[in-house]
Amino acid sequence: MKRKNVISLFVKEKRKKLGLTQQELAKRAGVGLRFVRELEQGKSTLQLDKVNQVLFLFGHQLSPVKIEMRNDDE
Repeated sequence: MKRKNVISLFVKEKRKKLGLTQQELAKRAGVGLRFVRELEQGKSTLQLDKVNQVLFLFGHQLSPVKIEMRNDDE
């Protein structure tokens, strides 16, 4: 089973809160319906500029986030 990523869950949740269909979101963001579907399904290979087009509608953008590295020797 494929695990959904944070971005896909975020977009789906925001879209639903605004009462938008996937088709409406695609049109407003200027991307294709297929792209929105793949984004919400957590496809691992998506164009970052298009992801940002969608996130922009929600007042967000992609950015690097520092991850904490866990040392298993402790």
